[in-house]
Amino acid sequence: MKNTEYAIVDIETTGGNASGSRITEIAIIIHDGKNVLDRYETLVNPQQDIPPSIFGLTGINNEMVANAPIFDDISEKILEMLTDRIFVAHNVNFDYSFVHHQLEQSGFKWSAKKLCTVRAARKIKPGLGSYSLGNLCNSLNINLENRHRAGGDADATALLFSLLLEWDDAGEIEKMIKKTAQDQRLPPNLPPDDFNNLPDKPGVYYFYNQAKKVIYVGKAINLKKRVSSHFSGNNINPQRQHFLRDIHGISFEVCATELMALLLECTEIKKLWPTYNRALKRFEAKFGIYQYEARNGYKYLAIGKVSKFQVCIHEFSSLHEGINLLRNLAERFEIDHRFCKYSRSEEGEFFYNNNPQSLPDAIMHNAQVDNAIDYLLNNRPTFAIIDKGKSKEERSCIWIENGHFYGMGYLPSDVSIHEPSDVKNYVTPYKSNQYIEQLIFSYAEKHPRKVFFKKHLV
Repeated sequence: MKNTEYAIVDIETTGGNASGSRITEIAIIIHDGKNVLDRYETLVNPQQDIPPSIFGLTGINNEMVANAPIFDDISEKILEMLTDRIFVAHNVNFDYSFVHHQLEQSGFKWSAKKLCTVRAARKIKPGLGSYSLGNLCNSLNINLENRHRAGGDADATALLFSLLLEWDDAGEIEKMIKKTAQDQRLPPNLPPDDFNNLPDKPGVYYFYNQAKKVIYVGKAINLKKRVSSHFSGNNINPQRQHFLRDIHGISFEVCATELMALLLECTEIKKLWPTYNRALKRFEAKFGIYQYEARNGYKYLAIGKVSKFQVCIHEFSSLHEGINLLRNLAERFEIDHRFCKYSRSEEGEFFYNNNPQSLPDAIMHNAQVDNAIDYLLNNRPTFAIIDKGKSKEERSCIWIENGHFYGMGYLPSDVSIHEPSDVKNYVTPYKSNQYIEQLIFSYAEKHPRKVFFKKHLV
């Protein structure tokens, strides 16, 4: 790496993400791989208040930066020092995101190859208890003064970088600074082997925090490609910055098909309720069909919002879907529509004072309602979806029983399928919900040749 120069950078900021926070101090050390060639350090007026928590960490307060230059005033100097040099920092994506964002706001288009000393230290000095700058300096006997100030941390990072270059017999740093090096895009706390072990197959992946708790579950057609997409780009929003810093590990489960991966993702999110999963948490059933008996002795069927304190007969994602099914039930079982409540705005006992002679026979009517409920509970479709397996020696199976997702699994390819039990015996039960069932029914409708043992609605 002859004639290569490095800009070793450390910054202090008003907060943890570049989109809403600003730089309060910056230090840049120019290094040629052996010696320090130049150095620049300054406080920066962030043009916003410094929170007390940041003052407690760095010792930088509003008074200290009041007469410091704003970033626009020093942007050309910073750009000059960074241009055509490798950008080096401890947890490089944090510092890079701030500098890139603020240079862009000053009107400069700039990008650079990056080198993370956290990741480099993990490769060159594996097995240490911690790779934070302070703990690394203690472990490697590096003098660290003026901690949590840009100048002190940049000096320590420069010393660490010099040692890593000296110890790098395998040429890891040269590999890392290549623009295509995947390691440079990985979160700083993620072991590279966790990513490298991901297969190019469908499945579900799990991100873990430092406490080994699952913080995100996702599904993929290609596990490696999908996980890699989380780490690409230069997104500076706070949610993504916090998310990447929290990732300390990855595990995965290979699935035979994309549908199985999607079903497993849904059930795992429901079970684990990870911090950073938001989209699928919204797919909860919102409406249901309820049955109640009024004081006049007649049974009613009603559509209402799902409640923790009431058990409904059947769930729906939309009011429209529920109303259509209730109308179909009323027609199929000849239930007087006056006893069907289609929204909360209708009054529950709106026939109590009606002329009794205009109402149907109560015993017959209630029997019709009971038959409709029995139909919903016991006469929904039962079927299996049989598809390819994870290898040629097996097939995948998804089992639906009485309209509800029972479970899924794999059966050997040489097993003959004649009865439902031939499939069900190989299925692992999973908890179901209305969204999962909606996915399966939609898939079965689009792929009828993969559906077996279907018992139709009667």
